[in-house]
Amino acid sequence: MWSASALVQAQAPAAAGRVLHPWQAPTPAGTAEAYFTNLKSGESIETPFLLKFGLSGGWGLAPIAKPLGGKSGHHHLLVNRDLPLDFKAALPFNEQYIHFGKGQMETVLTLAPGTYTLRMLLADGQHLPHFVYSKPLKIKVSKKNNTDPKALVGKGIALMVSGMEQKTPFRVQFHASGLNVAHAVQQEKDTGHFKLTVSSKGGAVAEMDFVEGQTETWLAPPAGDYTLKLEFVDNIDPKQAVVGAVTTTVRVQP
Repeated sequence: MWSASALVQAQAPAAAGRVLHPWQAPTPAGTAEAYFTNLKSGESIETPFLLKFGLSGGWGLAPIAKPLGGKSGHHHLLVNRDLPLDFKAALPFNEQYIHFGKGQMETVLTLAPGTYTLRMLLADGQHLPHFVYSKPLKIKVSKKNNTDPKALVGKGIALMVSGMEQKTPFRVQFHASGLNVAHAVQQEKDTGHFKLTVSSKGGAVAEMDFVEGQTETWLAPPAGDYTLKLEFVDNIDPKQAVVGAVTTTVRVQP
């Protein structure tokens, strides 16, 4: 257990061999996936609908303006399309292949009533697919309303855990709305990255800086009560508060 006054910083892992903070757990093997966070297969929705997505397996978002290698990429939404047969060919630009090359984590669906199959796929700065994708999600659009799609989007961040009581390891997911996520090293204007501060009831504090565009982590702190605070750090000026921080509490069981 860390002493009550301990303050330990760590960069979240993305590359193999990166040392984890003691309160972090290794990413479970075989979990690299681009996925939907607020929509499940079989659901019926009305549009416009704010669709949110996440990224697992230690992968991070990187806008295409300054391409990076390694475990980085940007999201694509496939509408009524299967995964490409050739992963060495760039993805096309059309209404069935929607690109999010700025590092976005969401989009507003404006689909007409009908049934659809949706799928997420990660690709690199040249739009070449990675083997990081979601399962096909089948939905029904029951109605299209006159709501202005822009009215559904506001700048902010969210911190998500599956419940107040947790056993280790447990996943913590981050979301950015109206914001673009990137690697800090890209130094791209109007982008940021997540920073998570985990504070124990006894006073120990751990800061985890996700400078490689990660949008989730796994935690395994000792049993006890914790406060989790999520911030969004500007990649040009780290001292600038882009949006307000969000917090939640969890109790880690023995």
